Amino acid sequence: MTAANTLRDIEELPDVGITLSDGCRLSARVWRPKDAGANPVPAILEYLPYRKRDGTCARDALTHPWFAARGYACIRVDMRGNGDSEGLMEDEYTPQEQADAVEVINWLAAQDWCIGTVGMMGISWGGFNGLQVAALAPDPLKAVITLCSTVDRFADDIHYKGGCLLNENLGWGATMWAYSSRAPDPALRENWRELWLQRLENEPFLPSVWLRHQRRDDYWRHGSVIEDYSAIKAKVLAVGGWGDAYKNAVPQLVQNLPDAKGIVGPWVHKYPHFAVPEPRIGFLQEALRWWDHWLKGEDTGVKDDPDYRAFVMDGVRPERWYTERAGRWVTEQDGAAAHIPYRTLYFTRDGLSDGPARLMAAINSPQDCGAEAGEYCAIWLGPEMPGDQRDDDTRSLCYDTGPLDHDTDVFGSAVVRLSVASDKPQAQIAVRLGHVHPDGAVTRITYGVLNLSHRNGSGSPEPMRPGEIVDVELKLDQIAYRVPAGHRLRVSLSDAYWPLVWPSPEKTKLTLTAGTLHLPVRRTAKRPECAFPPPDAAPPWNTTTLREASNSRRRETDMGTGNVHLHILDDFGKVQDDEHGLISGAIARETWSIHPDDPLSARGTCHWTEEMERDGIRLRTETTCEMWSDATTFYLRARLEAWENDKLIYERDHSDQIARDHL
Repeated sequence: MTAANTLRDIEELPDVGITLSDGCRLSARVWRPKDAGANPVPAILEYLPYRKRDGTCARDALTHPWFAARGYACIRVDMRGNGDSEGLMEDEYTPQEQADAVEVINWLAAQDWCIGTVGMMGISWGGFNGLQVAALAPDPLKAVITLCSTVDRFADDIHYKGGCLLNENLGWGATMWAYSSRAPDPALRENWRELWLQRLENEPFLPSVWLRHQRRDDYWRHGSVIEDYSAIKAKVLAVGGWGDAYKNAVPQLVQNLPDAKGIVGPWVHKYPHFAVPEPRIGFLQEALRWWDHWLKGEDTGVKDDPDYRAFVMDGVRPERWYTERAGRWVTEQDGAAAHIPYRTLYFTRDGLSDGPARLMAAINSPQDCGAEAGEYCAIWLGPEMPGDQRDDDTRSLCYDTGPLDHDTDVFGSAVVRLSVASDKPQAQIAVRLGHVHPDGAVTRITYGVLNLSHRNGSGSPEPMRPGEIVDVELKLDQIAYRVPAGHRLRVSLSDAYWPLVWPSPEKTKLTLTAGTLHLPVRRTAKRPECAFPPPDAAPPWNTTTLREASNSRRRETDMGTGNVHLHILDDFGKVQDDEHGLISGAIARETWSIHPDDPLSARGTCHWTEEMERDGIRLRTETTCEMWSDATTFYLRARLEAWENDKLIYERDHSDQIARDHL
């Protein structure tokens, strides 16, 4: 690692134009050593739609200048149609997006301040497209650091899970409906208003796009690197968090890519040098070792690192938010968790047992079962994590072990196999693995959901034949979690999991005739097996707060109608950039409603306000959307409004009807 006393002076360029072959100008923010012209450096690209001028500024300030001072040019590019870049965005992860990235990489490699080697780094969208672009194998791209990403766009993103429709399909679609509605910074683009109006007129309502692909078709196979791992030639460091939705990609990449390494901590959807829950790690130092080896050719020892470093969290009482998690770092030298032995437990009338027994049990949950599931992807730092599972468990079929006679480290992906029948052709099942405390409190360790029509695969779903017993398998999300001696394990099963997934069209009753839990149990770690340097970062983003941020989640029952509502309010505050003066702010509101006896009462609504101000110009967009369904059809409605100095200058309504396809 570069010694502190050899840090290089850096410069920041706020709006470097990269003109693509079709004439579209992308805007890049660049941090690089001042002497890079005389002493060229490798380039690190982060390529996103989330706006470098007022969107990712907080994390950019902590990260990119740090690498630049250690001999790298860091380039934060606004994707086509977003932020200060020209053009229009049609969808996520399109061939156009990926082709643009390849052009940017080749442009970077050809600059006189670059030595010709390029890395890509990103979290979430940037983690996804880093892998996708690596699968196109542009020659200058030698290394990738992907965080909180996926290898399978259908099975492991915000759209579908186990073939079930995630409500995040609407929730995140509403987020992008708001994000992409914002104007360029008027200080950077003289034609900002023209570009803004073009965006508003052409911006797609993505939930309509995504809901037209309810099975794993070519749309989802595109950009899913699981289709051909061998296409990825760049060396991949994969990072994730147990508090995040994207828990599975890190071990999958470690198992399938040569020289790949993986790190998973207790974190939510954040970079681990400033993530919560703590402990944070010196992620930037780890990343620097990766870059120095694969982009500069220095021997930093990364090839000798364990393949997989994971934080085994101590089992603790359920909380909707944690600021820290106790536990220990463990290592697997070869591979991730696929080699961990399984302990098999059987579902019986007496609970989870070491031997099989006859079984006949019903699963018939109210539609609001799942209220304590928490957010699909914890990201906004409010009370988003799973709460005490006891209430959901009273609405579920549950199987417990006896008190464990020793500490048990669950490490990997638990597998649940069931023999089950349904009284309706369309049904779903949610399976949770829980930690039962001596006083009865239940912490959710991990979970999985399955649309039973997708039991034999998501490419060609098949309805259930009412009354026919079928064998199904659910692979629960990867986890590393210690259940203390004297506590119990529980498997909970329900045929509803609201508001995480959209309900089946009819209320169902499932009949369970057999079940097994295959639990990956690692040798108990007595002490930490590796250590990381403490977190480091560049100075934080300098802003003046004009409105404090706040987050809330509130559940209520209408005593007249019986409908149950979850109200979410995320006020992201309002700040002014102390350097260039741009003011930005946002507020998001969601409501998810259902009647416990009626799956067709399900409804989701979202409303975002986005604000921007500078030099007497006040811009605002208001975006709303809602979704509901009957037995055969999904209904979508959305509205986009743009305001300039409190005058409505643009409005557009969108409505759609989409047939349910085995959902």
